[in-house]
Amino acid sequence: MSTDENELFSAVDALLEQVAQDELPAPAERRRLREAAGLSQEQIAKVLQARREAVGNWETGRTEPRPPKRAAYARLLEGLAARFPTSATDAPATAPAPVVPESFTGPVEEPAPAAAVPPSRPTTETSGTTRPSATSRRPGAKKAVAKPTAPAAVLDPRFENGPLAVIDCEDGKVSAYCVGGLVLDVPAKTIPALVDWTLTEGRLGQSRLHRHGRDADPILILTAAALERFGLPVTLSEEERNASRLPDGHKVVKQIGRAGLQMSQRGFGPWARIFRDPEGSRRRCVQLCILPWDALEAREWDNKNNPQLPTMHPADLAQYLGLYAARVITPRGTTATTGLELMTALRPPTRAEKDEATGEFKRAFNDDALTQLYPVVECEVPDEHPILKGKFARHHMRTPAEMLMEEPYDWCRPLTDEECTNPYLVVVDLNMSFAAAANSLTVGLNGPTHLENNPTFDPALPGSWLVDLSHVDLSRIRINGRTIDGSRLPSPFTPTGEHPTGPAWYATPTVQYAVELGFDVAPIEAHVRTQTSRYLDAWYKRLRDAYVDTMADMGVTTDLTGQEFLDAMARRKQVDPTMALLETAIKATAKGAIGKLRQRSRGQVPWYEPYPALERWTWRPDIRAAVLASQRTGLHRKLVKTAAAARLYPVAIGTDAIVYPSPGPSPLDVLPTTPEGKPVPGGFRLGVSPGMVKHQGTQTVLWAEQQFEERGEVFNVSNLIKTDQSAGEGE
Repeated sequence: MSTDENELFSAVDALLEQVAQDELPAPAERRRLREAAGLSQEQIAKVLQARREAVGNWETGRTEPRPPKRAAYARLLEGLAARFPTSATDAPATAPAPVVPESFTGPVEEPAPAAAVPPSRPTTETSGTTRPSATSRRPGAKKAVAKPTAPAAVLDPRFENGPLAVIDCEDGKVSAYCVGGLVLDVPAKTIPALVDWTLTEGRLGQSRLHRHGRDADPILILTAAALERFGLPVTLSEEERNASRLPDGHKVVKQIGRAGLQMSQRGFGPWARIFRDPEGSRRRCVQLCILPWDALEAREWDNKNNPQLPTMHPADLAQYLGLYAARVITPRGTTATTGLELMTALRPPTRAEKDEATGEFKRAFNDDALTQLYPVVECEVPDEHPILKGKFARHHMRTPAEMLMEEPYDWCRPLTDEECTNPYLVVVDLNMSFAAAANSLTVGLNGPTHLENNPTFDPALPGSWLVDLSHVDLSRIRINGRTIDGSRLPSPFTPTGEHPTGPAWYATPTVQYAVELGFDVAPIEAHVRTQTSRYLDAWYKRLRDAYVDTMADMGVTTDLTGQEFLDAMARRKQVDPTMALLETAIKATAKGAIGKLRQRSRGQVPWYEPYPALERWTWRPDIRAAVLASQRTGLHRKLVKTAAAARLYPVAIGTDAIVYPSPGPSPLDVLPTTPEGKPVPGGFRLGVSPGMVKHQGTQTVLWAEQQFEERGEVFNVSNLIKTDQSAGEGE
């Protein structure tokens, strides 16, 4: 090739690069295309030979890809956009569904984009329904006050009105408040008519989060005025509250039956699911959220010290829950239930697979998901589980050699004389510690395999190991050329921080940490899972992004350090109280979902009798144990590195709140830094991302001594030390 040709081709390549530079879709669309295809940021980063963080920055608009990666990225997005169109001209109003047999109940694979918060729209008419904007309400009605809190994105035309609506009634007229300030007039006069309106004209719902998943059902949040309009009680009787449902003889329940609608076995309660038989592969289901019946519990969805939801305008409520749906998932009940549903939505158990012989679709299982119930292991289940019937006396306190006791820390110790010379106790709190512990954690997907006769420990096999770690001496720990006083740290092997006294059951991360510390382990037996996956990775990343984006909306961004971060955290709730509620809901979702993996009986049945939670494929106590073990050992790892860097030791730990004696009232006075002023590698670092720490509160050492004197003992003060800004916060 001649020199002139080389120059020409170089010029053409440069021009192509410029074209690619100009044609990249918006950041939100980049993320939507990736999620619609079921791809992870790691997969894209690997193909483009980039860092995962770089792909994340491209999807948030923080940075832009540079040549030559930009051209390749543009080519990828162009291909995904062709497969997953979103505009009304590119995609039909109702996505075509493959023909499947009526007996098939699994999800059908079809392109569907992720839902987003729709923008406010001017008045339009579709199917004869007038859609006035929030500023064109009928005379006499309160003006909708919701404000957009997220950028508008291209919507799935099937769900153009968003994932949910708040149903309110004023002057005898029923209105549906949607996200983005949209208000729809609802002609329905009964609950069955409301359900049918939602299914035919409401255009509510949310696109699947995974290509093998299913679209979310529309959610209707009913206010007290709406309940009165539809003949429902505003408050439940004591009997109805205990049953968590209306009696079958209630007139509205009868109306639902006469209309040919069906309800789930839970009946008409705070979260009522009402549906018609599917049309082919299309579900026809609506979920009602009864606000006055405490469907949205204050400790999860509201400010429990100063409840806001009861007096919140319907438009603001729709915006709050709609933003939660866009960033996390459509609410499904409690935050714990919703968090568990998020796991399944991101890792659906089944997919529709075409049979090459018959040409028909059949259900197939996905390799990276929980797909069925498996036998349980005695040491992993709670005390009331049916498998323990006849094996222990009622209320027998099982020992660590009989029960897997992987729980977060609840530990404290007396202050030394030297520590008492510090005037303050400063508490730092790990952000979303359980979610962070789930990141990159390998868990088991299949049933247990019993290993006997002193098996060799294999860190690649998640499960439970019976090991004697009482020989492990942590009084002196050698790290980075320094020896630290391990007696002033809690043991990483027990929730109480006490040293183990004999054989005990441990999850794989705990045993692996003992090996990391340099000690020999000799398992006696084990129950392990051979089919493994980073099942929770996508779940963690979705919650991480939701949390970080929400905190950024309140002015707490990832680029803040030191005093800037502390100041932003202190004023964040005054910046946007609704975003503060969203922060609480996201954190409760992460924490509650992990707990629900080993949900205990709520007294529905006698001890040792099967209870409803045991029927879920996602009832996996072994996965919960692995997350908690990872959280506790990860925290201990940070404690060790902090002690090695600054001879700094905690005096109490409550779950993820760490108490340090300090010469000053700020975390900046106590957390060690390098000579360059940066956080100690591997130690605690102030910041907003999950796994980093924030300031929970400060008290004086004198205050703590007074508390000990009043109670006559040293007790865990970690969760008593909260500032006004952090009061009432959970994990």
